[in-house]
Amino acid sequence: MAIEHDYFGLLSSGPDGSIFWSETVDLGDQAVTVDLTAPDQDDVSVQALDIAAGLIAGLENVDAVARRGMLSEVDDRTSEVTEYILQQQETYGDDLPDVLIDVSGDAAVDIIRSLRLMSMTLLADEHGGSEPFAVLEYALDADETDDVLLVNLASDGTVQSVMSAD
Repeated sequence: MAIEHDYFGLLSSGPDGSIFWSETVDLGDQAVTVDLTAPDQDDVSVQALDIAAGLIAGLENVDAVARRGMLSEVDDRTSEVTEYILQQQETYGDDLPDVLIDVSGDAAVDIIRSLRLMSMTLLADEHGGSEPFAVLEYALDADETDDVLLVNLASDGTVQSVMSAD
């Protein structure tokens, strides 16, 4: 069985009933991998696919919302965003300005601005639920895929949480 959608085209299910779609999308000068997945196509609604398509089309705004979500956690010394920033400062030391896009003097803001959006995974079966509908993966260095921040979004585009991948 398959699902047809204006944006995603024909989404065929695998033998286990799961669906998967992947595309590389441009965001400024970055190439972002976008995956849409669901373990059971019967749990995917047309509305969920419409919202997923809207998130992809509005990726620049989604990215801005995610970054604001990260910035909102900077003042919390126990947040995973703060821990990530401290870890990056320790890892790069005096070389940190060399990897930053913009150096304003506020390390936390500069690191968040300089993060690369590596991927967005859309969990189409989580529309309207309490689990994340979209997971955005950010890294300061595209080659260091272990040092990432994950921003979890609800299907309405609001930030649910920000966590490190480790």
